[in-house]
Amino acid sequence: MTKFFSVMDKIRPAYDFTYKAILFICKILLIADIVITSYAVLGRFVHAYIPFIKDPAWTEEIVLTCMSYMAVLSAALAIRKGNHIRMTALDPYLPKKLLKALDILADIAVMGLAVIMMVVGWKYATTLGGRGFYVSMPWLSRFWMYFPVPLAGFAMIVFELEALYTHVKSLCLSKGAE
Repeated sequence: MTKFFSVMDKIRPAYDFTYKAILFICKILLIADIVITSYAVLGRFVHAYIPFIKDPAWTEEIVLTCMSYMAVLSAALAIRKGNHIRMTALDPYLPKKLLKALDILADIAVMGLAVIMMVVGWKYATTLGGRGFYVSMPWLSRFWMYFPVPLAGFAMIVFELEALYTHVKSLCLSKGAE
């Protein structure tokens, strides 16, 4: 069994790379949000004094889209770090094996949610999103507004696989130590 775990541990760099790539995307989106929002504010309040700074209509829709990407992708990042919302008030009073089993159950439940996000989110993105366009940018499909949900679902599945593996490994190795 330990040979299986040692082989599986070699995949960890792929999880690290995925985490770093999604974190980088979130950082770029945050920078874009700040720059676009600053430009919109300048365009609204300074346009009377500096005429070459305009208030483009597209800024609000792009900022909201970037924020939706950051919100759901950062939720996937929280899963990797174990920073997601969870109830821990009773943890000190529960047996360690039960706690590990509950962690595995929680991983399976979150994995189910991630699969639903990916499947249903993709359906919405390709059907509903594929039919509409941004109001201020009629050349851009609303697909990009719905796409964060299946993308985050995929990222959550990747990180839940890692969490599930870690919890199962911990449970198996603790059984072997007894």
